[in-house]
Amino acid sequence: MAVEPRKRPHASRAPREDPVASPLTSLVQLDHLLKVAGSVSQDANKVWAEIWGELKRLTAGGDTIVPEAKAGFVPECGWPEFLEKVWLLKHYLDSIQRICDRKH
Repeated sequence: MAVEPRKRPHASRAPREDPVASPLTSLVQLDHLLKVAGSVSQDANKVWAEIWGELKRLTAGGDTIVPEAKAGFVPECGWPEFLEKVWLLKHYLDSIQRICDRKH
């Protein structure tokens, strides 16, 4: 008969306990959401600035399309509506950013 070694309990080791997690209260969740939304909206504003930088070269004064641009890219909805959508997107992003920065 083979004798198996016995495991000795170590006096220095405490039983393994799960770490105590702080409860996710509504305020903690809201704070986390605001931080995530703030980060996303900052990224969205950077992307918008890049897009607008490309499109701005096609405009004269920000609202009139130069003749050379009409021969190239033409949005299906037409330039006036396209430019309105771009500015509306910027308005929404700015609003989200103000909320996230708590500057109502």
